Amino acid sequence: MTLPCDLDPDTWLRNVFSAKAVGRGVIHRAIRDVEQNVGRDAFLHEVRRRGFTLVENGDQLVVFCNREPVRLVVNRDPPTLSQRAWPADLATHLR
Repeated sequence: MTLPCDLDPDTWLRNVFSAKAVGRGVIHRAIRDVEQNVGRDAFLHEVRRRGFTLVENGDQLVVFCNREPVRLVVNRDPPTLSQRAWPADLATHLR
């Protein structure tokens, strides 16, 4: 889904979370687009408000649009989580 970049942040968020993909369970957005259109903090707030789960992978933010737990099925070596893989709230406290 391509959204016009001249939308105000509230409209941009509303459009993202009303996409058909939300009903299918997963949406993803480029970090660059989130930061330019609404800001990371506002996006995180909206994900939390809805009770969804958000993961970051590469240059993408992936939102699981339900309240089900997320489980890593295939784990890479080394098996420990990197600082980057920790929840954003926790990572800031560990630094």
